[in-house]
Amino acid sequence: MKHSLLLLFSFLFISAFSQQPATSKAELEKALQQKEQLSKNSLVKNLPFKNIGPTVMSGRIVDFAVNPNNPIEFYAGYASGGVWYTNNNGISFTPVIDNTVTQNVGSLAVDWKTGTIWVGTGEVNASRSSYAGIGLLKSTDKGKTWQNMGLKDSHHISKILINPANSDEVVVSAVGHLYSTNEERGVYKTVDGGKTWNKTLFVNDESGIIEMDRDPNNFDLIYASSWEKDRKAWNFTGSGEGSAIYKSTDGGDSWKKVSVSGSGFPTGEGAGRIGLAVVDENIVYAVIDNQDHREKKKMETNSDALTKGVFKEMSASEFLALDNDKLKKFLRANGFQEKYKAENVKNMVRSGSVKPADLAKYLEDANTQLFDTPVIGAEVYKSTNGGKSWKKTHEGYINDLYYSYGYYFGKIHVDPSNSDKIYIYGVPILKSADGGKTFESISAENVHADHHALWINPKKSGHLIDGNDGGVNISYDDGKTWIKNNAPAVGQFYTVNVDNEEPYNVYGGLQDNGVWVGPHNAKIDYGWQQSGQNPYESIMGGDGMHVQIDNRNSNIVYTGFQFGNYFRLNRETEEQTYIQPKHELGESPYRFNWQTPILLSPHNQDILYLGGNKLMRSMNQGDDWEAISGDLTKSGKPGNVAYGTLTSISESPFTFGLLYAGSDDGMLHISKNAGGNWMDVSKSFPKDLWVSRVIASKHKKERVYATLNGYRWDDFKTYAYVSENYGQTWKDISSNLPASPVNVIKEDPENENVLYIGTDNGAYVSFNQGESWEAFSEGLPSVAVHDLVIQEREKDLILGTHGRSFYLADVTLLQQMNAEKMSDLILAEIEPIRASRRWGSKYGEWYDVIEPSVNLHFYSPSKGKGVITIETEEGKQLQNLNIDVVKGINVVEYDASVSEKGRKTLEKNDVELNKADNDTYYLPKGMYNVIITKNAAKSSQKLEVK
Repeated sequence: MKHSLLLLFSFLFISAFSQQPATSKAELEKALQQKEQLSKNSLVKNLPFKNIGPTVMSGRIVDFAVNPNNPIEFYAGYASGGVWYTNNNGISFTPVIDNTVTQNVGSLAVDWKTGTIWVGTGEVNASRSSYAGIGLLKSTDKGKTWQNMGLKDSHHISKILINPANSDEVVVSAVGHLYSTNEERGVYKTVDGGKTWNKTLFVNDESGIIEMDRDPNNFDLIYASSWEKDRKAWNFTGSGEGSAIYKSTDGGDSWKKVSVSGSGFPTGEGAGRIGLAVVDENIVYAVIDNQDHREKKKMETNSDALTKGVFKEMSASEFLALDNDKLKKFLRANGFQEKYKAENVKNMVRSGSVKPADLAKYLEDANTQLFDTPVIGAEVYKSTNGGKSWKKTHEGYINDLYYSYGYYFGKIHVDPSNSDKIYIYGVPILKSADGGKTFESISAENVHADHHALWINPKKSGHLIDGNDGGVNISYDDGKTWIKNNAPAVGQFYTVNVDNEEPYNVYGGLQDNGVWVGPHNAKIDYGWQQSGQNPYESIMGGDGMHVQIDNRNSNIVYTGFQFGNYFRLNRETEEQTYIQPKHELGESPYRFNWQTPILLSPHNQDILYLGGNKLMRSMNQGDDWEAISGDLTKSGKPGNVAYGTLTSISESPFTFGLLYAGSDDGMLHISKNAGGNWMDVSKSFPKDLWVSRVIASKHKKERVYATLNGYRWDDFKTYAYVSENYGQTWKDISSNLPASPVNVIKEDPENENVLYIGTDNGAYVSFNQGESWEAFSEGLPSVAVHDLVIQEREKDLILGTHGRSFYLADVTLLQQMNAEKMSDLILAEIEPIRASRRWGSKYGEWYDVIEPSVNLHFYSPSKGKGVITIETEEGKQLQNLNIDVVKGINVVEYDASVSEKGRKTLEKNDVELNKADNDTYYLPKGMYNVIITKNAAKSSQKLEVK
């Protein structure tokens, strides 16, 4: 009996406290093969996606590979936007890994003698959206084809060093998993071009190698830095005993730890991320994110300013003796609600309803520990004896560089022509001309903050290529002035939404680049540099988050930045009103997710919902709030990251107050009475996963969809569910989806059988409510799709990708499909075109011929030969096109031309056609029949030429 009870207790303990297992290497390989096969056989593989920008704000750069003999030629690696090539100094770029199964990049290296490219996949900056990679990629034909060279379970690869004397000798450093422990991390070496690898340095299963650098004149001399970190959804420890510097004198075959106790370099629990820059056999620089706490400053006894810390130990009598003006200044300066005036708060303390410590508690949330902790931060050290001893180069602290998140940065560089000239960066970019004794900023108004990569021309001092959260900048005067080189569409969008204007606008919130809006049909080219007017407009700073647009007046927009900081914007009057809900004095602070969800009620556009750890509702556009739930999470966990927060909310379009709310710790609740009471409907789900989306159906009141995301456990399985009874029971609809965390699910607004899903590795559609899925691929790389929306009037699907900006596809044909029609030939409705006298002509000698284009989308259940016929309304044939048909979606571009036979037919009916300059006849204004024929099957639609 005791044995049975012990087993039961052990099972319950493990069930309660064990985390989701990380996806294995074998599972990852299977998923990649499945995605490749699914894309190849997909019924929608030919449905074209068009990138609609924007490009102006760019995305996070992580590495460069620059041709030292021709520095206008280089490769740029974007964290989740792929690798891009330029040979014109960044005026234009071409993507080179779009034909692979990832866009997630950690490091680059190029053997410029042979043109061989190495890509270490998986970003290493340990941010909230640092996606895992698939190992090492290698191309010997400048990116036309790629081969995976292994290390697939390393997830994040930080550096690749190629021996200039032997291209087959390569040393690679791997950080390892971000959210879990694993063995495939450390330093690896190959001497056969990547066919086989030997692990030469391993610290432990929590410490990977974050940086390597070598002596420019001696490949045998390499330094590597390890980094111990433990990231969880609720806490990030970015330092530990495993962080250290190692040295190799035999080209990475063996290593010796040089940052030992007594060496002068920081060690121990506070040792964080370390960057390295090697000058020669003696001199090496290192920058460390020192997480040890700073010495506490003595409080100035004569200071007039109150700080929150003084209230923590203050007695009620001491509080009541405070000067009212001094208390008033503190309350206003710290954003207390207007009702909390000095005398009102004193009365609350006097009555015992609150304590003085509650004033400090009011200002503290789950992020306080992260942002308020006074750590030492960035420090620069130098060794002049090959790493035997180290000395800090500067006095005091380097303030306002790393702040409290040095894990996101951690690089140092030395000018190859001047060993005293070094560069470090975090939020700003700094340089020193005296070996790190003093620094100056070389940031500029056209250079984005948060820097991650720098290349220094070894043959021209002062020529810099900088990579930051806003893309690429180039300087030729050592940072006095900069060129901005944002040509690629590599925006990292968290969200996307649309309005109903004509043309309609697309809105989205980006990682560290605010919120932008622009017309969906904007021309993405260089024309705006001539006009000075980019088609996309910035409407909010910070890390842009969700956007809701009032459907009565699209000038009223609700949006904001991270951790629930939301505003109501009036774009017409340029008014901006801060609307974040505030808790009451004496209550525990609300917890807000990084991507706090908001929702305008479909029943009344004055009603706004916002999710903290409770669901908030405003009846007056965010001016006033009430909590309509208790805590709908598992109450959070101790840590320095907001956790136990709502991540997705939905209201049924059938009934006001039929609400769903999902959380980051795996909870999903329903209320059928506008928040009067709530019921947990997530008990059958896998535990502790992020509820990435909950969607109340537009087609059936009882139906609801939910997706879960295991990214923060390194669990890459697909979790997608539907319930037909308000969440009482759930059906798994992940079906044949390849393993990849799911970010969003949406149902088609017209066809209840059609569903769309966005994952960390692409987007899919189902024609049978999730029984099976088809992969989108034409024009769409394998990029993280964070959000998607359907513009109902125009029947457009817009994807918000986290790495490649927005993509748009016409889903008119998809809306006509379901399981019963999969054996039919189906031609989609055809958009009218406007006739022009300029068809077939040019504006001038040096211009292209103006030609109309009608995209005909049709579905065929089988491949073979087909015929497209254009007829008059009376059935007279005007054009006949023979085509090759594939199984699934087909797209044929028809140029509105009329055959010679068709011209004669029209002239017989007194319709005279003029031959255009390009010797082509075009359809005149009128209505026409377009008919697709394949074997005995036919499908037709009307075409109007206005």
